[in-house]
Amino acid sequence: MDAIELLKQDHKKVEKLFTEMEKKEARQKLFPELDRELTVHAEIEEKIFYPATKEAEPTRDLVLESIEEHKQIKMVLSDLEKTDKTTEVWGAALKVLKEDVMHHVGEEENELFPKVKKVLSKQQLEDLGTRMEQLKMQLAGAVRGR
Repeated sequence: MDAIELLKQDHKKVEKLFTEMEKKEARQKLFPELDRELTVHAEIEEKIFYPATKEAEPTRDLVLESIEEHKQIKMVLSDLEKTDKTTEVWGAALKVLKEDVMHHVGEEENELFPKVKKVLSKQQLEDLGTRMEQLKMQLAGAVRGR
């Protein structure tokens, strides 16, 4: 699968989880899945997708910004992990996380991905996608085994 399509599928899945988590009773049950999805997604981007795209002039600044956004998202995820999921504070933090993630997704899909398509060939995107799928399966197994 093409790397960009793989990432877009992840984006849709995470957006759906955020929507389901708007129901207070679903938060505790769904947070581990959201945490796993975001963590694995960030890892495959940081280890495979970003290194392949950050050397090209049209994508460098966007990739560097995306890496910084990942750091913020990981910090909020870590805070949410440690906080009582039944409180209003947790709900507010989840809302901020959703806003951060959706902003990040919007930048990737509307700015970064179109530029990447101009820098990398269809075959390069397919090769990246294959490598990302393999790492994703490894990471998903490792995260589940915790």
